[in-house]
Amino acid sequence: MNTNTKIGVMALLSIILLFVLSFWITLLPQNTDNSLRFGILTLLPPLVAIILAFVTKQTLLSLFLGVFVGEFMLNVRDVNVITTAVNAFLQLCGEVITSMSDPWNAAIILQCLLIGGIIQLITRMGGTKALGDAFARRADTPEKAQLLTWALGMCVFFDDYANALIVGPIMRSVTDKLKISREKLSFIIDSTAAPVAGISIISTWIGLEITLIKDALNTIGLAGVSGFGLFLETIPFRFYNIFILIFVVLSALTLYEFGPMKKAEQDARKRKNTEKVAGNSSQFKDVQPVENIEYSVWSALIPILTLVITALLAFYWSGYNTILTGNNTELIHLMNTSPFSFNGIFEALSNSDASVALFQSALFASIVAILISVGKNILTIGEALDEWVNGMKPILLTGVILLLAWSLGGVVDKVGTAHYLISVLESSLPMFILPTLIFVLSAIISFATGTAYGTMSILMPLAIPLAWAIGGGDMNYLIVSISGVLTGSIFGDHCSPISDTTILSAMGSGCDHISHVGTQIYYAVFVALVAIVVGYIPAGFGVQWYLSIPVGIVVLYAGLRFLGERVGFDGES
Repeated sequence: MNTNTKIGVMALLSIILLFVLSFWITLLPQNTDNSLRFGILTLLPPLVAIILAFVTKQTLLSLFLGVFVGEFMLNVRDVNVITTAVNAFLQLCGEVITSMSDPWNAAIILQCLLIGGIIQLITRMGGTKALGDAFARRADTPEKAQLLTWALGMCVFFDDYANALIVGPIMRSVTDKLKISREKLSFIIDSTAAPVAGISIISTWIGLEITLIKDALNTIGLAGVSGFGLFLETIPFRFYNIFILIFVVLSALTLYEFGPMKKAEQDARKRKNTEKVAGNSSQFKDVQPVENIEYSVWSALIPILTLVITALLAFYWSGYNTILTGNNTELIHLMNTSPFSFNGIFEALSNSDASVALFQSALFASIVAILISVGKNILTIGEALDEWVNGMKPILLTGVILLLAWSLGGVVDKVGTAHYLISVLESSLPMFILPTLIFVLSAIISFATGTAYGTMSILMPLAIPLAWAIGGGDMNYLIVSISGVLTGSIFGDHCSPISDTTILSAMGSGCDHISHVGTQIYYAVFVALVAIVVGYIPAGFGVQWYLSIPVGIVVLYAGLRFLGERVGFDGES
């Protein structure tokens, strides 16, 4: 069958499937609540995107078709497929524009572009090579390189996006030299992004998490309970976050791998030193330092430290101004009297606009990098600006993917996927199983929608009253259930191919997006199962975290040794 025939058959099949979908929807009762009207069909848009992404390996096409199917469902009025398809396409364009015009989304894309420019300048100044060589002298084995990557990820604790975009470009040359696969690098980066930011008390996540907890507590008459205090008490019960970080260390120390990651690592170990590393060729490709210059780690460290430090300062300043221009007299008094106390700093960071702060810090760090390149006579001002812009070009594809992922999230929200899943999975349950159900439900919704933030926002107002009622007012039971929402959302987001953090982790490490998802998901699911069996089910019976976590570490190690195989280095077994 030639190409034209295949295209014709696929087009005919698509029209038939759209007609069947239209006919099905026209038979459904009209209801203002789409989750009730569409029922199981609400799963169709995310399933189309996710399944096609794995089958075709084409992320852009898969996301586009997922958004289109969702818009098609929303625009069905009769069985006229052509009219519905035209309207769906027009609505799809509107959804993408809406996603792009959202201030948060726009700032995130701009931040990514600017960091791409910074990385290009650092590379051209020889900073990346100098830093890579310095790390390589200390990280001279795959074990040390993976642990160093993990440690760097832990250091960029304040934001998952910044983590994904900073750590990957720094460590990529080191891990390539030591024949560590791009898939393993992107897994380590992704595992130290949201899982770390989600439990850090200084991060871009904590404001949303505490606000959701506090608002839900108000609905059950616990307005006097500290949302921050309750957040702190959930940290030891955030079993997935804790176990995934420990799993990375265990895997790095033992070099045991299983599933597709084992194959990726074996292929990487067999790679000849002269052989080009397979990965995402669109990301920062073939960028070499300027010839005949002295390489210095400071050419990398100064812009990167500028980015990190100014990000923290921008977070504080953003939150400080937000509080002073708001209506909360208690917080205003705190800022006027003790702006640099622990509470003052915490409240400022919690009320900051993270997207704007990250953009501001990335722009300032860009200026610093340009000035360094010009000041050291490595580049002229014109050349530096050209290189800065050239560094943004590889990020454009990531920007388009993010826009489509956000658009799919908007469509999924419109068709009511999350609410449908809740209605199906919630039921009268024994008390001990509720924390586990909350964790699983959070993971499913986050996986399907690609957003941990959105999942937390949907489930927290439902989970807290439910846990308070079923638990009979047991505060410890409530804490465990809250942790299930927070960490389940991160687990689902960690696995999802339409998650922005997943996309950025693959981009930062130079790994193919779908290869990253396909290798990572085995490890994430294994760790999640341990979190359920060792963590949430016992916690439902009242078992404390200080008993569950040591047992979990033993199970992680035993499971890794049982399922995995050591991938040695230079003939080592």
